[in-house]
Amino acid sequence: QVQLVESGGGLVQAGGSLRLSCAASKSIFSINVMGWYRQAPGKQRELVARIFSSGRTNYADSVKGRFTISRDNAKNTVYLQMNSLKPEDTAVYYCAAFEGPLLTTTWGQGTQVTVSS
Repeated sequence: QVQLVESGGGLVQAGGSLRLSCAASKSIFSINVMGWYRQAPGKQRELVARIFSSGRTNYADSVKGRFTISRDNAKNTVYLQMNSLKPEDTAVYYCAAFEGPLLTTTWGQGTQVTVSS
């Protein structure tokens, strides 16, 4: 089972940008889906964006046009480029991998993103 380590979180002003990275412990080439989720205090974890092994992507409506998910199979890394950040984007961001026919799920430890107004 893959292990995931997120990095790139931090404090940024509204309108700013951050790039999150998710480094995997093994090749992600054959992992069905890689995704970014977030959880704000007092709220449920929600999907932000995901990318399939085919390269197809999905985004939450709240981030469409501002966030971009990508994967670099050579580096076993998935990225989340976040532009035009808003205070409501403040949350802990988690990377997830869904492997195999049963879509076995692995989560990273999370990285905090804080957007100040």
